[in-house]
Amino acid sequence: MNEFNDWKARAAQVRLRDSALIDGEPHEALDGARFEVINPANGVLLANVVACAEPEVDLAVKSARKAFEQGPWARMAPSERKAVLLRLSQLMLAHREELALLDCLSMGKPVMDAWNIDVPGAAHVFAWYGESLDKLYDQVAPSAANVLATITRVPLGVIAAVVPWNFPLDMAAWKVAPALAAGNSVVLKPAEQSPFSALRLAELALEAGVPPGVLNVVPGLGEQAGRALGLHPDVDSLVFTGSTEVGKYFMQYSAQSNLKQVWLECGGKSPNLVFADCQDLDLAARKAAFGIFFNQGEVCSANSRLLVQRSIHDAFVERLVEQARLWQPGNPLDPASPAGAIVDARQTARVMQYIQQAKAEGARLVCGGRQLNINGSSNFIEPTIFTDVRPTMQLAREEVFGPVLAISAFDDEEQAIAMANEHIYGLAASVWTDDLNRAHRVARRLNAGTVSVNTVDALDVTVPFGGGKQSGFGRDLSLHAFDKYTQLKTTWIQLRS
Repeated sequence: MNEFNDWKARAAQVRLRDSALIDGEPHEALDGARFEVINPANGVLLANVVACAEPEVDLAVKSARKAFEQGPWARMAPSERKAVLLRLSQLMLAHREELALLDCLSMGKPVMDAWNIDVPGAAHVFAWYGESLDKLYDQVAPSAANVLATITRVPLGVIAAVVPWNFPLDMAAWKVAPALAAGNSVVLKPAEQSPFSALRLAELALEAGVPPGVLNVVPGLGEQAGRALGLHPDVDSLVFTGSTEVGKYFMQYSAQSNLKQVWLECGGKSPNLVFADCQDLDLAARKAAFGIFFNQGEVCSANSRLLVQRSIHDAFVERLVEQARLWQPGNPLDPASPAGAIVDARQTARVMQYIQQAKAEGARLVCGGRQLNINGSSNFIEPTIFTDVRPTMQLAREEVFGPVLAISAFDDEEQAIAMANEHIYGLAASVWTDDLNRAHRVARRLNAGTVSVNTVDALDVTVPFGGGKQSGFGRDLSLHAFDKYTQLKTTWIQLRS
């Protein structure tokens, strides 16, 4: 199972769905439009996938609305929806190999990461939200004796979910699972680079017992399918993970249409602060490397800014360079590859432009920096580290979304906090210290939705994920996610004396 040749053989046999799924059935674009999905690891065409636009999005929204208003899903007892979501979770695990390959082939991530992390993680999210359903209680207000006032959570209706290409199945699960659990219908638009796992997920949902129309998938280009969802007057809420630039468009679309709720989880430039009182610098270096090089650095919460106290700066950089050598990219189907391909040639060129600009601005390259050709594809970039990065440099200011780390030195705690917070993003941060008082002080003052202490990018379905500033304001995961998919309803019953 873990052999390179075995994965290549299975990859050659995997079926790639190429049609939209609307009202439980495969669907073509009315104008016959399709777009190419290319394997970034070898440049081979995987499939020509249906390119949904406004007509197909309208059909999907109508299907979702009909399923919500007339179908059984929203009216099911929580225990019934729970059973369906638990079946879906088990089906995902039963198709673990297939789902892992779909994401590996389309966006270049190592197949073992998809196998070990993404697929079981996504399945767990569906199971967790399924299990939560019959454990949530509504409220009774403390009213007068002749009044019964209840406060209940009710589903919003039709949810549009627009998800990115870096974690295709995981991000779909983060949106779809709580939305379905709350009783909504969903129209899911996967990224055009990675549509396959979303389409397969919708098929498995039908098999698990999700009624037709409750989960529709509309692959397509962002400026067509995404825009149509953002402007559609019958979408009640739109949830999005992706760039800040696109997130701002969705805010505009809401204002231009029906004032639908918009929940954004956008970009990041997360700082990782390493203080001299950290006693395990080897662990801090291993985690710092993981925090930027995992998933080829294509992580919104990647610890892409490393702030190191000056007294340990040089020694820590030496440790980090040694760790970076362990993250050399390779064929994503090879179980020995710790990193894979950048998602496409456009993103590869963008990352290389940041590397060249950092050199031009005077940052010191201490590791990597080269584009590699592997298996006939040039969508591979070495793990790259720059030191002497000033806060005004482009590399310190903008999200690269690639395996490129910017290192800066600080002298004391106040300077470290100021450097970390002087940014447009506020998604995540990490702090390394063995001083408990410092850990609390710094964590409290950092502008970040999640602050990880003595680790990086801490994450679990039980705690919310999201940030502030131009990282957006949505929260995925945990019971707090239900705030995005429900509204509070007061029912006031005046009792007769």
